[in-house]
Amino acid sequence: MGRTAVPVRWIPPCELDGAWQMAIDEALLDAVRSGGGPVLRFYGWQCPTLSLGFHQRLIDPHWFTLVRSGTMELVRRPSGGRAVLHAGELTYALIWPDPPLRRQEAYVAACEWLRLGFAALGLPLQFGQQSSSLDRASCFATSTAADLIHPQGGKRIGSAQLWRQGALLQHGSILLEPPPALWHAVFNLAPPQLPTLPLDRAGLMGHLRDWALSAWSQAERAPGGVLVEQPLSAVELERIAERVPRYRVEESMGAATSPVLTMPRAT
Repeated sequence: MGRTAVPVRWIPPCELDGAWQMAIDEALLDAVRSGGGPVLRFYGWQCPTLSLGFHQRLIDPHWFTLVRSGTMELVRRPSGGRAVLHAGELTYALIWPDPPLRRQEAYVAACEWLRLGFAALGLPLQFGQQSSSLDRASCFATSTAADLIHPQGGKRIGSAQLWRQGALLQHGSILLEPPPALWHAVFNLAPPQLPTLPLDRAGLMGHLRDWALSAWSQAERAPGGVLVEQPLSAVELERIAERVPRYRVEESMGAATSPVLTMPRAT
């Protein structure tokens, strides 16, 4: 007998303020932890936004200058990792109620659909081999076993996780066309050199969505086997709104401190 096709909730893509996006993902994780099924969604950001990892204490003072000038917004993620510039990229969130409990196994299982989807485009990806670094402000400055890179070394996808009572929230940033000037303004670095994608943003979302369905329907250990579209309800949005303020990062918090969030450990 084949594996039962577990339904995965598909939330249609949306562009919102960064703090709202983070609040949505944490609320979905709590819903899954309380007995809900797995969730997949892609989304964008209303303006260029720098998201800080949950534990990140390295906050460059000039980032607040960029915020004051209206160049970007600054938020904190519930997941771990270093800073991610959300501009010229596509973000995904996968919420999985019963993933493999070993961290590396979970990353491999949670990223397989992405690896297969890019391979189908003629752009194979592999996991990075570098050690994580607390000295690098940017997530894309290193390529760890949590990340997917092209054979020549360019990092296409950076991922980070939050575990809560056995349930997993995995965030991923998929670089499309990272803007060099903004990247340099934020990190004083050039963005990774990446092969050109054969699809635009909308095409890539559809392609990866299809590969998630295909990969998960055949894998022995996967979030589910069928995608069911279910937008956020008015009740959910009302509850999510209460979480939004905790993700905003204000300059008054200081350049080397983080907002106080009452959450379990992120990785």
